[in-house]
Amino acid sequence: MRWEASLPSDAESTSVEGAAGDDDEKPPRGGGQEVAALEVRHAETPQETLDRLAVELAELRASRKRLVLAADADRRAFEQELHEGLQQDVVALAVNLQLVSRLADDDPAAAQTLLDEIRRDVQQAIDASARLAARIYPSLLGSGLALALRAAAATAGIVLNVEGVADREEVGAASAAAALSCLEALERCAPGARATVVVSEGHLTFEIIDEDGGSADGLAGLVDRVEALDGLLRVDKPVGGGTRLAGSIPWAP
Repeated sequence: MRWEASLPSDAESTSVEGAAGDDDEKPPRGGGQEVAALEVRHAETPQETLDRLAVELAELRASRKRLVLAADADRRAFEQELHEGLQQDVVALAVNLQLVSRLADDDPAAAQTLLDEIRRDVQQAIDASARLAARIYPSLLGSGLALALRAAAATAGIVLNVEGVADREEVGAASAAAALSCLEALERCAPGARATVVVSEGHLTFEIIDEDGGSADGLAGLVDRVEALDGLLRVDKPVGGGTRLAGSIPWAP
């Protein structure tokens, strides 16, 4: 059996005629663009395919290594902050409590003054532990993506516009990693940056304009995490200065 295909001059459709009868199987229909795409795909030689796959494998291995190193660096940073910050505050509280017990009978006024200081130090320790916990997993994500994003924007001092998501819309387990990546991008911005976050058609997309350019520093780990989620993060450096981050991550509430 021989098939003959002709492309009309107006390029709107493709007519296919068979040399056999009406009962014969019809060939698949397709335009010139599909044929051209097939030709491009078939143009790659086996060696070129092997070379391309080798490059992609090397990039994948490098990305996995960066993710592991970034996770280790985060753990070291948490340990250092706990040791030099919160742990020292708790030790100081323990010492002051011992002093209070000694002063309670001999100098009640001094003991009361020290108790007031202890109450202030306890509140500071609570705030410090809350900040550390938020860096691990923001508690506001349990109240909704929009609220968590607005809280992060307010803390960073940036202007944020959120579209396509309700204030109390919950973040599912499948989308928590995408939300955390978006939050990290916001936290890297300098005060005064402008950001837009949109949830639409199964994707969470965000654009951040940072005129100071601070958000361009140390983005390798964030890029790797976004790509591990089948997303894309693009970093542009406009001619006039500053940084533009544009990201898109699959979203499944």
